[in-house]
Amino acid sequence: MPTTTELQDFTTQVRRDIIRMVHAVNSGHPGGSLGCAEFLTVLYQEVMDYSTDFQMDGHGEDLFFLSNGHISPVIYSVLAHSGFFPVKELATFRKLNSRLQGHPTTHEGLPGIRIASGSLGQGLSVAIGAANAKKLNGDGKLVYTLHGDGELQEGQIWEAAMYAAGKKIDNLIATIDYNLKQIDGATNDVMPLGNLRDKFEAFGWVVLDIKKGNDIESIITGLKEAKSATGKGKPVCVLLHTEMGNGIDFMMGTHAWHGKAPNDEQLQIGLDQNPETLGDY
Repeated sequence: MPTTTELQDFTTQVRRDIIRMVHAVNSGHPGGSLGCAEFLTVLYQEVMDYSTDFQMDGHGEDLFFLSNGHISPVIYSVLAHSGFFPVKELATFRKLNSRLQGHPTTHEGLPGIRIASGSLGQGLSVAIGAANAKKLNGDGKLVYTLHGDGELQEGQIWEAAMYAAGKKIDNLIATIDYNLKQIDGATNDVMPLGNLRDKFEAFGWVVLDIKKGNDIESIITGLKEAKSATGKGKPVCVLLHTEMGNGIDFMMGTHAWHGKAPNDEQLQIGLDQNPETLGDY
């Protein structure tokens, strides 16, 4: 298993990739991508059991579904550095005929991507279907999914949450990127979410908090706890308390970088704050 230092170096390189990809095409979503860099690094480098010999059915391996597909830069970088496809392909992000579109798609056959996502609210339903299939097939592996907190304003999420608990889909871990921000401002200003712990518990889920959602050791501990809660008759929800734009000081503490690319000067500032670790594409 990688050391904490190695996981941090991996995360730093992912942050570099995110801002370089978005800057190159002056388009994309750096804020949420940066906020989830530590989480997805830990998930793919430490927690999940998977094969880079990618098969769509995913039998015998843990599965991950990105529901908030607009943070595609972070999943593309993590997948590339985890060996799913060449790192140099990151340079094609959002370009014509690229497999790395602004929201993940499946028609070009990008390894690691099992669903097209970006239409918010749908990923939990798909993940539940995959988790249910694993139970029916006697496959003991787990299904993970990630959602934005603003995404929870979509009604389909709560229909799926009700189904998962009602059908005892207990091989599912759904993580919420709980940064309290969305494209138009604070979630409390756009559409207050209320008490998410109380809501998910009322729907019949086990709920865990990772209070330091940008701290690698805290994420490792929290996800181990989440895994230990599976198989006990209830789906598991992880509230991951993150900072949008984490790791680049001028992007933190604001929703302004939800979907805005840095200019040349801002890119250099961000790169200077995150020195190269694994090698740029």
